[in-house]
Amino acid sequence: MIVIDLSELYENNARLAELDGYVRRVVELAGEGNDVVLTGQAPVWLYLKAAHALHGKARKLTYRSPVTGDVVIFDHNPF
Repeated sequence: MIVIDLSELYENNARLAELDGYVRRVVELAGEGNDVVLTGQAPVWLYLKAAHALHGKARKLTYRSPVTGDVVIFDHNPF
């Protein structure tokens, strides 16, 4: 399982102008065919864009928050 803390992609505030770079880093960290967890304080737009970029790359994508716990976004595991 790969855990990606989106808050580690930027300092202070995420910037929309840097979105492509954030997404490239998320895809790089996630690898191919892995179970991925997205977590950390980040804007909704960054979570949405990261999730979209990982569809077709990750086998399973989970959102993790201290409030909600784990929420499965998609799971393409055939078992």
